Amino acid sequence: MTEPTDALAPREEEHDPHFEPVIKLTEQVETKTLEEDEDVLFKMRAKLFRFATDSSEWKERGTGDVRLLQHKETKKVRLVMRRDKTYKVCANHAISSDMRLQPNIGSDRSWVWKVAADYSENPPTSETLAIRFANAENAQQFKDAFENAQKINAGLAGGDSEKKAESEPAAEEKKEESTGEAKEEAKEEAKEEPKAEDEKKED
Repeated sequence: MTEPTDALAPREEEHDPHFEPVIKLTEQVETKTLEEDEDVLFKMRAKLFRFATDSSEWKERGTGDVRLLQHKETKKVRLVMRRDKTYKVCANHAISSDMRLQPNIGSDRSWVWKVAADYSENPPTSETLAIRFANAENAQQFKDAFENAQKINAGLAGGDSEKKAESEPAAEEKKEESTGEAKEEAKEEAKEEPKAEDEKKED
């Protein structure tokens, strides 16, 4: 008889050793994006560009979802955009009241604005950015959300200024009180000194 020629047929002499892994990966590594403490106020797909001053031309930074994120505690809003697939940050900056979205020449679906400090690179850089959407309607929605974020951040900054202004008069009042108390103490000491001199004369 001939032995079976099927390679998948079991054989008595087959040896199937089992090796335990040297390192067991029991814990999953959690990757944090620093966006866990923020709420998404706006999200839309777009293409981002930056103006290269050395070559005086627009260069593509990436395509992905542009988002406006609001911190749950501070309530401050920032703009964050990550590239598709790689999720590399291509825009990350606070939205300040001095930023102006300017329409791009010849297009009703893109905006241009200047950023004093964009944190997508290290160290932060001053950039002129442009963003292009699929249509004019999406571009307008982004503009409305962007300007609303500016109002939110401006309101927070105004609130901080008011708190500071309120604390200053209180500090002045405390200063005046302490000054008044010091004057009263000085008067009392001045009254007691002549009395001590009189007692010396009597002796």
